[in-house]
Amino acid sequence: MKKPSAVRPIRMQNRRLAARIIATWFGFGYWPWGPGTLGSAAAILIAVLAAVSPMWWAAAAAVLLPLGIWASGVEADSSGRPDPGHVVVDEVVGQWITLAGASVVSWKSCLLAFVVFRLFDILKPPPARQLEALHGGLGIMADDVMAGLYGAAVMFLTRSLNLL
Repeated sequence: MKKPSAVRPIRMQNRRLAARIIATWFGFGYWPWGPGTLGSAAAILIAVLAAVSPMWWAAAAAVLLPLGIWASGVEADSSGRPDPGHVVVDEVVGQWITLAGASVVSWKSCLLAFVVFRLFDILKPPPARQLEALHGGLGIMADDVMAGLYGAAVMFLTRSLNLL
């Protein structure tokens, strides 16, 4: 017979803490005024500071997406709310997807990517709004991924028309 272990509660606390750090994007989600906007701004700031190719942001979003699904699902379960407002990793992923559609990472492309993504994230044109109904972390992340894809399409269009 196995003895109860004190390690299990510690592991569970560590798991929840790791999920909270990722889900809130290192605490940015706790900003009281527009945490989603601040999460998007943090994603843009990282892009500006990193100064790498826009396609790098597609790869970064692809790597962060499964972590975001897991973390936001854990945080939703912990908070007892289906889509907690302090979860902003979805905005980071969506913002990076939008930025991936740019031709270069510049202050102009970052500003446009920020505005376009926030508009699509707030308006949630179909099927983005319907994707919110998916269960757990998948639903939390999916609508922002869709908003990011819409944003990337706009960025690609401006790139194709040589507007930036």
